[in-house]
Amino acid sequence: MIVFAVTDISVLVPFAIFGTVAVVSWMILEFVAASKPRAEERLDEFTNPRLRKRANEAKTGDAMARVLEKATPAMAKPLQPKTHAEQSKLRERLSHAGFRGDGAVSFLLGMKCLGIVLGVLIGGGMSLFMYGFQQEALVRTVIATGVLFYLPEMVLWFITSKRKQSVFLGLPDALDLMVVCVEAGLGLDQAMRKVAEEMKKSHRTVAYEFGLCNLQLQMGCGRNLVLHELGQRNGVDDLRALASILIQSDKFGSSIAQALRVQSESMRTRRRQIAEEKAAKTAVQLIFPLVLFIFPGIFVVLVGPAAITMINEMFPMMSGG
Repeated sequence: MIVFAVTDISVLVPFAIFGTVAVVSWMILEFVAASKPRAEERLDEFTNPRLRKRANEAKTGDAMARVLEKATPAMAKPLQPKTHAEQSKLRERLSHAGFRGDGAVSFLLGMKCLGIVLGVLIGGGMSLFMYGFQQEALVRTVIATGVLFYLPEMVLWFITSKRKQSVFLGLPDALDLMVVCVEAGLGLDQAMRKVAEEMKKSHRTVAYEFGLCNLQLQMGCGRNLVLHELGQRNGVDDLRALASILIQSDKFGSSIAQALRVQSESMRTRRRQIAEEKAAKTAVQLIFPLVLFIFPGIFVVLVGPAAITMINEMFPMMSGG
């Protein structure tokens, strides 16, 4: 007969705490994501075809994704910027990364708030399971929460840097194509449209930005305003310079083709200078892997046989002679 006895009830306390926090968090998400009754939703779908289309698309989506989408604005409220300047700065950062939707700010802040919850649940649960109620468990919980809280910011920074690099590398080719189009007799609007059509496969980010400018021009926006927004919403200095040059050329009636050619040559010169700078830094950057990984192996191969011979000559008894 086997008898199971629990001698120390404190072993079960971390599991109980972890389960309670997980259940409470799930109930909060369900409460935040609660919507209208199904009868009212069906009536709204019958009266509004757009809502019916959204309902059909939602049925094929993931249920957890819908819960997070509805819960994100509520979770983002505690982290919302307090002033209009801070909110504008956050929207500008998201715009540089390519996220320009209405819910981009709420989604980012909601992911940061969700990171706090997951950090407390996962980090706290694992720390309590491994270390119990100790100071080390609290420190590990704080570290895990901080990492998950700043993880969306790191992802946003990575996406922004990659997007800026893509624009920087593809812009000279786009300007060369614009020069060819302008010299062939096309206007600036048609040249931008041609760039957006021809560079979708080679430089998708640049093609998207020029296509967005073309769409704004078709909607009736002024050319100077469209070019100014092109330079501001990407955060790339070369695009700002290009927008300023095109605005000045349009204002004073100078040659647009000549301005584009000069700007393209300056961008290519800058790219060549950056490549030369990176090549010059390579020798310094190679010192650390050489010292840490290559020199020890070379030292053992060259000095090892001589050291063995010296030991055999100086200590014949130890070598068995």
